[in-house]
Amino acid sequence: MLRIQLTYLTLFDANVDILSVISLLESMKSGKNATSGIIIRKMKIKDYEPLITLWKEGSLPYRPQGRDSKQHIQQQLRQRTSLYYVAEHEGKIIGAILGTHDGRKGWINRLVVTPAYRKKGIAKRLVEEIEQRLTATGIDIIACLVEDWNKVSENVFERLGYTRHPDIQYYSKRKNTRV
Repeated sequence: MLRIQLTYLTLFDANVDILSVISLLESMKSGKNATSGIIIRKMKIKDYEPLITLWKEGSLPYRPQGRDSKQHIQQQLRQRTSLYYVAEHEGKIIGAILGTHDGRKGWINRLVVTPAYRKKGIAKRLVEEIEQRLTATGIDIIACLVEDWNKVSENVFERLGYTRHPDIQYYSKRKNTRV
């Protein structure tokens, strides 16, 4: 019999959905991170500053006058196609992932875990959260873009079963250099 005490999480919390509860229960039942107290939950706008701190710690690009401004992130959080999640431990944001989809393909746009919490399965849990949610909407292809200098992310995604496609070139057209 599995006994669980949820101290920071209630089923009546508007920011907790059933998939998050199931994910937490499965990880506890399997013994993975059972004592860590790490919760994966939907990102809220109050998590914006800790998110930016994480991006800076992880050397991820940050465009404060463009798509990464607080105003833009707040707009993105309201979109049904945005799947933004954080990993929280004892009230501190220690990891984050930004997922999106266009109705036919899912994307993992940013994944970061603070250095002190790396190699503890947190990145895997965040990726699996996005994968489960995308699969639940009928999306069977999930892709991510990793810059060639980011060997840590390359290794994470390869370990999680993602295939590198050296034959694909990425092109973008930007309104300006700040976005």
